[in-house]
Amino acid sequence: MKRAAYPLLFLVAGCSTPKLALPPSPVAERVPNRAAEVDSVLVDKSDRTLTLFSRGVPLKSYAGLQLGDAPDGPKHFEGDERTPEGRYTVDYRNPRSAYHLSLHISYPNAADRAYAAARGRSPGGEIFIHGQPNALAQGRMQGDWTDGCISVSNAEIEELWRAVPDGTAIEIRP
Repeated sequence: MKRAAYPLLFLVAGCSTPKLALPPSPVAERVPNRAAEVDSVLVDKSDRTLTLFSRGVPLKSYAGLQLGDAPDGPKHFEGDERTPEGRYTVDYRNPRSAYHLSLHISYPNAADRAYAAARGRSPGGEIFIHGQPNALAQGRMQGDWTDGCISVSNAEIEELWRAVPDGTAIEIRP
């Protein structure tokens, strides 16, 4: 099958400075083979783990998550570089992300918007679970480097891409 050539575009997954995006990977081009049994995701920021669940039973965990530059505390405002805490939904996916695949988290929710509005601020948004920057030839960025997103390895985001359907509940704990 012949791949169509894609022009280089600036695309943002919502984290950090926009980077030059490369053509989507072959994984992103085919229809994701999502495991129907995954019905919720739990992210534990302090343990730096992401666990997939089916009917309350853990299916698989991923360790070594990378978070926003200011990982302690919940996200309240645009630009605070914190990763949100609370209950959200994985509501859509971006195969042409500036990072190796990305799953959007529905932050901000109503409580997040109300908190920020009461202080005359924007809650921000564009929070994703994603792989490493496309501009990174191989390996992983070091430390916490996103502007509030949750980053995993490229191999891990490929698994998550296939396993987590749109509409999946996600809880992010401190």
